[in-house]
Amino acid sequence: MAYQAIFKRFEIKYMLSREQKEIVLKAMAPYMALDKYGRTTIRNIYYDTDNYLLIRRSIEKPIYKEKLRIRSYQQANKDDPVFVELKKKFDDIVYKRRISLPQECAMEWIKTGMYPFEKCQISNEIDYCIEHYKTLKPAVFLSYEREAYYDINGSDFRVTLDENIISRREELSLEKDVWGTTLLDEEYTLMEIKTSGGMPLWMTKVLTDNHIFKASFSKYGNVYLTTILNENKGGILYA
Repeated sequence: MAYQAIFKRFEIKYMLSREQKEIVLKAMAPYMALDKYGRTTIRNIYYDTDNYLLIRRSIEKPIYKEKLRIRSYQQANKDDPVFVELKKKFDDIVYKRRISLPQECAMEWIKTGMYPFEKCQISNEIDYCIEHYKTLKPAVFLSYEREAYYDINGSDFRVTLDENIISRREELSLEKDVWGTTLLDEEYTLMEIKTSGGMPLWMTKVLTDNHIFKASFSKYGNVYLTTILNENKGGILYA
């Protein structure tokens, strides 16, 4: 495959103010570089059961949880390649499996359980998820603008910065324009550190010196609590 299909790593989130973001970017400059895609608008369709079982379990902070989504890195027509991603978290370690295929095939696969190409280990895992939950269907559209940075020295240490996080529960298609309800104030940036090993000392120092603390932010979890479960109360989930 021409893309990375299997991930195993820690994913640690932080909420940055504008000032903190500039400080982190300055500290990163000698060690990291923006990837070739620059600032990308990522689009996701999250799948769930009729009673939102996946996200309900997720926000209860179990030792094991999983999510299924279709993701694209651009506005995608039915024949454009997208990723079907199965994301699991066990004992604080994130395991992600993904397969690229045309959007129309991806959506039909989850709808019918019929994988259209030669099967492999990853498709078998996704098949099991589809069969296990039985009533999976598109639940939420989520998009955000992302800048992704990689370690110029070749380690797998990565940093992503997400802004303009938007959700909606209608027009659940990657072909549509980005619009919906804003989940995060424009004054803030969601930073995520992704690594299979330890955090570099320079990053630990900048976080400590600037009082930047872990603040796990569940994008889909916020949609569930604010617009599905409790539409009239609002609020943001930090969990």
